[in-house]
Amino acid sequence: MERRDLFRLTAAGLAGAALAEGATTEATQAQERAEASLMLFPGNYTWSAAVRGVIATSLWGGADLGEIYKVVAALKGRAGEGPAWFAEWSAMAEKVARLAEAAEAKGHSATAAAAYMRAANYYQTGERLLQPRSEESQRAYARAVALFKKGIGDVPFLAIEAVEVPFEGKSLPGYFVKSRAAGAAPLPTLVFFDGLDITKEMQYFRGVSELIKRGLAVLIVDIPGTGESIRFRGMPARYDTNVAGTAAVDYLATRRDVDKDRLAVMGVSLGGYYAPRAAAFEPRFKACVSWGAIWDYHATWKKRVEKSFQASLSVPGEHIIWVLGVDNIEAALKKLEGFRLAGVAEKVACPYLLTHGERDAQIPMEDARALFAAIGAKDKTLKVFTFEEGGYEHCQGDNLTIGIAYIGDWLAERLATKRRA
Repeated sequence: MERRDLFRLTAAGLAGAALAEGATTEATQAQERAEASLMLFPGNYTWSAAVRGVIATSLWGGADLGEIYKVVAALKGRAGEGPAWFAEWSAMAEKVARLAEAAEAKGHSATAAAAYMRAANYYQTGERLLQPRSEESQRAYARAVALFKKGIGDVPFLAIEAVEVPFEGKSLPGYFVKSRAAGAAPLPTLVFFDGLDITKEMQYFRGVSELIKRGLAVLIVDIPGTGESIRFRGMPARYDTNVAGTAAVDYLATRRDVDKDRLAVMGVSLGGYYAPRAAAFEPRFKACVSWGAIWDYHATWKKRVEKSFQASLSVPGEHIIWVLGVDNIEAALKKLEGFRLAGVAEKVACPYLLTHGERDAQIPMEDARALFAAIGAKDKTLKVFTFEEGGYEHCQGDNLTIGIAYIGDWLAERLATKRRA
């Protein structure tokens, strides 16, 4: 049996008739077959990548395949309809939230916690692709955060604390995650920044527990332009994320359970820009990870605009206008002029890791090579995940397991997590 036939049968078993929907050109179909990506909505990269992301979170309690199947099947023939996407994921989120409430009423705290957090992930999955935002989407997002917080107290083996990081007279919301067994011992700690369209809750489900297994504590933060910071606190995205990086370090300095001499910073997707920007200007970071390369974000979006957003995007193109807090694409491009790492990457002196997928459809390999070449650190690693080994999609979206495992092992080595303080 050929690879394309095996892929077609495997995908059909997961998504049923929904997979056959969506008009695509012959060229697009050929490309999808050649890459053997899990495209549950053929011809619609945004929806397909989003579903791949949700599937991956099932490894860490973010989803159940049966629940995902029902949502995908309900969206049959509606690919690209943002309100339908939002409605179906929200409906599943509320269904699972009711399961949590019923379990909680019976005193089944572990069952309730798991369902609350799964429901939160579904709500945010639906809201994430909706443009324009609305009062309804704001309510859904607020409910997601509330559900997530209801669940964090009973996660096995993990202590998850909702925290506020003081920032320019306000604060950035976050979660501090560590092993329950660690007690008050000072731990090497990773500051984990989100990207263009992800959130601290969604990030938790992308392998944070794998980092905890390797002896790290993790501070997940909604920096300006992401999560609650953009939705409820009026903080649009900005290029100088080193300010947020320093704020995070200052906050960690107040905690007795953090080893101040073993701090690292990581960002996923657009966070691949945010993290090295932070490390370049904050010497207290002893390691830095770009989970996906960003070199010149202005150039990236200029190309997307020139193609009228007919490109592989993780969210609708209009998202960039909203997240930057401007009124039109021209203003967005102007604001993006600062989102460049030339002249900044050279200042990164701490050990640095860049991971990138060989067939990343969003950010080309030449951007990864340009970023890596510019990094000033003597100890720097470029890990390219190939088609053969897996992890070749954007931020290892096709195989999140090996992506986060590689990152976790690299961080454990650089921060000597087995050393006792």
